[in-house]
Amino acid sequence: MARAADDLATDIARVTGIAPTKSAALPPSARAIVLVGVAGRSPLLDRLATTGKLDLRPLSGAWESFVIQTVAQPFPGVDQALVIAGSDRRGAIYGLYEISAAIGVSPWHWWADVPPAQRSSLVLAAGTNRFGPPSVKYRGIFLNDEDWGLQPWAAKTFDPEYGDIGPKTYAKVFELLLRLKANTLWPAMHACTRAFNSDPANARLADSYGIVMGTSHAEPMLRNNVREWTAPKNDYNYLANRDGVRAYWEERVASNARYESIFTLGMRGIHDSSMVGPKTDAERIATLERIFADQRALLAQHVSPAVERVPQIFCAYKEVLDLYRQGLRVPDDVTIVWPDDNFGYIRNFATPAERARSGGFGVYYHVSYLGRPLSYLWLCTTPPALVWEEMRKAYDHGADRLWIVNVGDLKPAEIPTEFFLQMAWDIDRWRPENLDSFLPDWAARNFGPDNAPAIAALLADYYRLNFPRKPEHLQWWLPKEPYRPSGLSESEVQTRRAAFADLRRRAEALRPAIPAAQQDAFYELVFYPVVGSALANERYFAGERGQLDTARAADARLAAETRFFSEQVAGGKWRGFMNLEPASSEWASMRIAPWAPPPADQRTCSVTRQSLDSASISPRSETRQAFRPPSADTAVVAFDASSFTASAPGATDAVWTAIPGLGHSGRALTVLPFSAPARALAEADAAPRIDYAVDLPAAGLFTLRLHLLPTHALAGGALRLAVALDDQPPQLVELPRADGGSEWSQAVLDNERIAESTLAPSTTGRHTLRVWGLEPGVVLDRFTIEPLAPATPVP
Repeated sequence: MARAADDLATDIARVTGIAPTKSAALPPSARAIVLVGVAGRSPLLDRLATTGKLDLRPLSGAWESFVIQTVAQPFPGVDQALVIAGSDRRGAIYGLYEISAAIGVSPWHWWADVPPAQRSSLVLAAGTNRFGPPSVKYRGIFLNDEDWGLQPWAAKTFDPEYGDIGPKTYAKVFELLLRLKANTLWPAMHACTRAFNSDPANARLADSYGIVMGTSHAEPMLRNNVREWTAPKNDYNYLANRDGVRAYWEERVASNARYESIFTLGMRGIHDSSMVGPKTDAERIATLERIFADQRALLAQHVSPAVERVPQIFCAYKEVLDLYRQGLRVPDDVTIVWPDDNFGYIRNFATPAERARSGGFGVYYHVSYLGRPLSYLWLCTTPPALVWEEMRKAYDHGADRLWIVNVGDLKPAEIPTEFFLQMAWDIDRWRPENLDSFLPDWAARNFGPDNAPAIAALLADYYRLNFPRKPEHLQWWLPKEPYRPSGLSESEVQTRRAAFADLRRRAEALRPAIPAAQQDAFYELVFYPVVGSALANERYFAGERGQLDTARAADARLAAETRFFSEQVAGGKWRGFMNLEPASSEWASMRIAPWAPPPADQRTCSVTRQSLDSASISPRSETRQAFRPPSADTAVVAFDASSFTASAPGATDAVWTAIPGLGHSGRALTVLPFSAPARALAEADAAPRIDYAVDLPAAGLFTLRLHLLPTHALAGGALRLAVALDDQPPQLVELPRADGGSEWSQAVLDNERIAESTLAPSTTGRHTLRVWGLEPGVVLDRFTIEPLAPATPVP
């Protein structure tokens, strides 16, 4: 708390130029003071409560809550006090940083070089404001895949004396987390980085800041296996070497028992791989259940005999989720953490029966990832709207104990990181009705009101344009596959290139209008990601069309901008941090190839549907829907899901709702609330419905394609809707679960899955297409309609 108080004093000096004095004792006289303390542990707060000037009762027993209140004449000789009372130490710390934010200091003042606006006076509204408790108990980030940014920057630029990510770097991370009202960190853990807990100074520092330390799904019991397991890898085998593995875990539990930690239970391989030893799923389940018991015995011995009170999680990541689905029994007080599929779509949700567990549920989410089918480590293009849709859905199904987001190197993932943590603090802060105000509010706080509308519009288009294909996924073949063109039609490519060119033009035009003090922050947070993604698209699509001079110019400009970020921004502060993808030849089996002009015989001025139909497809690609993409060019009708003409709620007031900023269209629809009941096809009349006016050119048969986001069904099965034309009976439309495999791979790269149904209009002209939402969790983005068979003209 003392450190946060020092930070507030520094922040006041940054804003006003006046450094306030600090004291642990009450001054004999003062015009105004800022008083901070923890309710029940501060004699001065207790005095105010005793005299009726401060009500501390709402803070009693609350988790991480605080009150900010102005008090007139609080003590003899003091005219006025701004009181910050926390229910606990983190509550008080959050209160201090809340004042910093109120006077204009951004949480990103250090990590993104955002300067505060200068003020001659500070004015806060009189009264009482209460904050907390947070919606999610444990909220934080995972620093991961740090090999090409955070680690070399820390080792060579920021802390060369330490030569790694160490206490100096973690101190900056801890401060950021507290400013964002987070409380938990999973530290960097790749082999390039010294294990967090191998240096006792790191754990002591975390404790002094009030940060709760945990570890990832592959690091049980606070152990970083890739650096700390020094025996042969095959010895990390609980069946063959139980005593050795158990002793390895016990050493860390004993050394860190005095700190506030969240212990990850279970066991996987050394580094993000399946468990060594058991050969069948039944053996893996039995082994894990034995491991749970042994790990909890260690916690009971070294941390607390009341082991049910020790924070513990089980992260059902990758293959482990399948074991849980087959009946793996997790102790009731352990928090089960659902993973996303590494691309932002959560794989599992608790049933009503499961939500009775005392340990509850959490989510491990990604806005950065190293892995198959293709990594995304360079820019961060996960839109806040997708974070909202997925995390709100998880929260409404009981995931309120722990939220962790994998942020990679942290930069340039600042925006979705902050949005994720804002949701975790206050789940109701953002709703479909105000979601499109997040970026304007964020831009105004960091850059002031004058340029905020233009910056917010740039970022909104940046997220929308990159949603169909991330910059790191601008190749339509996977590693070890032969070159294959994008499959986009010529008009689609032209539209995409024009949109990105306009985005880049707007960013370049806005840059001179940004004040000099904000130029570094603007470059880091806005200009580089926006212009970088535009140049990456120009490079790829110009090269694909044989426009090699244009492609090479875009490539050279992209390299120059990246050098500028790493060498000149903020006076070289971020030297070595930013690298293009792929940043090296490592992990090549799960990253795009370095850009090069396509083979001469593959360059084309246009890509037609006929040429795609006749192309050879590798066996690994046969089920990939996007290789023959349904296109507005070939459709007789194409429209966004948000363009409905009528909407009818379901029997329980469930309704199709547009989510601003979501999907290819930027306003995809989903059924809200997420807790609405699922309906069978026979109950379609009780489900929410939307209607569309559709003009069809002829009678006959047509294929209706429903373009959905590749979400995972709440019940774990197929994504289900129903459709009908005019007054015909509803037809069931299902997409089977895709959770791994080639179809899923293509879906997450395209951020789209396509369901089909057949329409059979008997007349030409205007018709009504009806769509029923049989269950929440389906996200409907857009439609295309194409002839299925030769149409029958109508005179």
